[in-house]
Amino acid sequence: MTEVTGDRPGDLAGRAALVTGASRGIGLAIAAELLARGASVTITGRKQPDLETAAAGLGAPGRVLTVAGNAGDPAHREEAVARTVEEFGNLAILVNNAGINPQYGPLVDADLDAVSKIFDVNVVAPLAFVQLAYRAWMRDHGGAVVNIASMAGIRSTGVIGAYGASKAALIRLTGELAGQLGPGVRVNAVAPAVVKTRFAAALYERDEEGVANGYPLKRLGTPEDVAAAVGFLVSDASGWITGETVRVDGGALASGRNG
Repeated sequence: MTEVTGDRPGDLAGRAALVTGASRGIGLAIAAELLARGASVTITGRKQPDLETAAAGLGAPGRVLTVAGNAGDPAHREEAVARTVEEFGNLAILVNNAGINPQYGPLVDADLDAVSKIFDVNVVAPLAFVQLAYRAWMRDHGGAVVNIASMAGIRSTGVIGAYGASKAALIRLTGELAGQLGPGVRVNAVAPAVVKTRFAAALYERDEEGVANGYPLKRLGTPEDVAAAVGFLVSDASGWITGETVRVDGGALASGRNG
């Protein structure tokens, strides 16, 4: 169970956040972090029962809204943004976390339909959410956006090339949006290395200890590691930071390893 512990300052009180892909893993941890800081949060995911379970585990009655749907579906995106503003009265924070990776192995053999789908969900959908949030609230009131990228978008992995390329595009998109939407809206990204989640299991499950030992900090990341960085980037403490991609990688880049 991921509960709001209340042990962090309420520096986001009065603000509403939309966190995509938040029924489990990194997205759920981000939702818990923002709730602990005082925000109200809309969480999205594909399956309503999973979202209801997640919301119950967050333990913040009245401050969690669930909107089921596919991030690649325009109607779902519009509903998630509209319902957030309707329910909470604002949309000050957007966290684009939803992502997919149905392609593994050499890109020369990749199914191009799968590659297209990866870019649709991992790049086009985040941009669409930013456009909608901007028009619905942030243009007139300001806000903060965080895109969940990946170390795979910074250096090659050899096995998840299409995913990495989509995350590289998301990092570039972050910089472009930061330049265009300032000063009212700050746009940053977080790039995790291997985080211990079901989504990333194929990258570590055969040799978790060996993978962890490849990092200077000798462990895999946790969803909470990523959530803490997001909490900082959407808070006023990072008020002079925009267009940045923060690596949460256990030292992967410093070590020279792929991450």
